[in-house]
Amino acid sequence: MDLSGRHFLKLVDFEPEEIQYLIDTAAKLKEEKKKGIPHDDCLKGKNIALIFEKTSTRTRCSFEVAAHDLGMHTTYLDPDSSQIGKKESIRDTARVLGRMFDGIEYRGFEQSRVEALAEYSGVVVWNGLTNEFHPTQMIADMLTVQEKFGRTKGLKFVYMGDARYNMGNSLMVTCAKLGMDFCACTNKRYFPSEELVNYCKDVAKKTGATINFTESVEEGCKDADIIYTDVWVSMGEPTNVWKARIDDLMPYQVNAKAMSYAKDSCIFMHCLPAFHNLETEISKAVSEKFGYDELEVTEEVFEGEQSVVFDEAENRMHSIKAIMYTTLKGQ
Repeated sequence: MDLSGRHFLKLVDFEPEEIQYLIDTAAKLKEEKKKGIPHDDCLKGKNIALIFEKTSTRTRCSFEVAAHDLGMHTTYLDPDSSQIGKKESIRDTARVLGRMFDGIEYRGFEQSRVEALAEYSGVVVWNGLTNEFHPTQMIADMLTVQEKFGRTKGLKFVYMGDARYNMGNSLMVTCAKLGMDFCACTNKRYFPSEELVNYCKDVAKKTGATINFTESVEEGCKDADIIYTDVWVSMGEPTNVWKARIDDLMPYQVNAKAMSYAKDSCIFMHCLPAFHNLETEISKAVSEKFGYDELEVTEEVFEGEQSVVFDEAENRMHSIKAIMYTTLKGQ
């Protein structure tokens, strides 16, 4: 399968077979790394730009380590070290960077920004996260699921929390493409957009997937193979938004009771970082302000035997390596 020269902006753009190919390539590259088999000549001499309008631990480290393993060089541009959107438009930035680099990663805000980079740069562009989609996380997540169950098709995947944005959107699309039974379990005000839901239901008809929504934790988590959640609030949002969202979503915390409705073999997933204790400055501030020591997931579940969050985090690097390798080779 040839994905050379393809942008990686959202999984809506990819066929189920192409997504599976990326997962399988990630598994192969992971196995090679574990065995000490180098692949640093695969893309030797290429240079990539990493644009981070939103900072990150896992995404940055994954791109940098993966690029190094493939023989590439990276240039990191954080919010303070470039003029993107301030003194220079995204279109002009794209045309400049496209003359210097072989590929560009973007992590930031509106999907339109990464789409503009792809349109005007003339080189391969990868979406490291936007408000609407998080496709690199999806390959890591599905690699993790495949490792734990030996397959993805036919599994029941439950997403709890705010399903309106990048994680809820991307997981629903990915499950639909791979024939998984997706359920968003949350307050109805936090369901994904009707347009994207209709798209996913059309895809599901072809792949054998199902797309469901419920406000009942018992119904949503019943016989689940995977229960997934993400943070409910982001820094920079006003305090009144935090309070309303926490109040709305607290019934959908992933705790022992929610996990009890699932299969015994169910795994817990989270893209991280997670609010599961009081070991960070932000969690302490939230606890003092709102009185909660845990939000989207309890410490018991996060640190429990069913949790695979750190396998998932490691797989970010292997999956991003696969994405860069398959889209850049031959370029």
